[in-house]
Amino acid sequence: MSKKTKSIIEEIKKVICGKDYIIAMALTGMLSGGHVLMEDVPGVGKTTMALAFSRTMGLNYGRVQFTPDVLPSDITGFSVYDKNTQRMVYQQGAIFHNLFLADELNRASSRTQSALLEAMEEGQVTVDGNTYALPRPFTVFATQNPSGASGTSLLPDSQMDRFAIRISMGYPSSSDEKNMIIGRQNGHNPMEDVMPICSVDELLQMQDEVSRVFVSEPVLDYIVALVGATRTHKSLERGASPRATLALTSMSKAYAYLCDRNYVIPSDVQATFPPVMGHRLILTPEAEVNEKTTTEITKEILKSVPVPKV
Repeated sequence: MSKKTKSIIEEIKKVICGKDYIIAMALTGMLSGGHVLMEDVPGVGKTTMALAFSRTMGLNYGRVQFTPDVLPSDITGFSVYDKNTQRMVYQQGAIFHNLFLADELNRASSRTQSALLEAMEEGQVTVDGNTYALPRPFTVFATQNPSGASGTSLLPDSQMDRFAIRISMGYPSSSDEKNMIIGRQNGHNPMEDVMPICSVDELLQMQDEVSRVFVSEPVLDYIVALVGATRTHKSLERGASPRATLALTSMSKAYAYLCDRNYVIPSDVQATFPPVMGHRLILTPEAEVNEKTTTEITKEILKSVPVPKV
């Protein structure tokens, strides 16, 4: 099944130009069973990429444009009284999809943001004391504008930690931007060219195969050492959690699978370490004053931790 991942990436590239690494990381996140946070300025293709993934992978797709007016019940669902049966009947919320796009999540109230926590961690929602399982597979693609943008608020740390990776699209190069214009001449929409490559059952099979990718003990020690280094780095007030260790392991296995291997090597860990760790690290006040970034710090950690020979 790993052969299909190349075809999936090629289909996504029909609408997302020049972002091969970002596409690969997003697919890796989905294969690992994780959730993807896309942080960037408006208009760079975050929503387009989520829609392209849903079409390419045959996923049931749902989207909510988050604003301060969106309520938790809009996401998780609610119970209403049915006078015919004289019972409370549960009405599903918007989150009941294989791929749920939480667009501009950091514009919602903190109460509404927290409605996603149980769904992202447990794959279920609880309403009025009753628990309802979400469809499998289930992935949240969340977008947010950079912190400080008009009308935004910071996502709570507990929610940030539930995203397997954070990626940033960035602006396209001049040539990619030109190709983007050419591809939309005469009213053509490249999204119409995106073809389904796999089904929901096949994605579940790929996720199962990813879970069985082998990780040797030296590579496990390397993963633990990298995460441990975030907890002792002088520029970090708080390092990564044990959940981050599990996410890094799962992402490394998925990236190895993407590379058509059934075992993890250190380069798989190195490729996935920055997007897995960047949003989980809290800088010290001194580091913020010196305008250090978590990206720089992850690179420093990768250089400082010895790479095992496998």
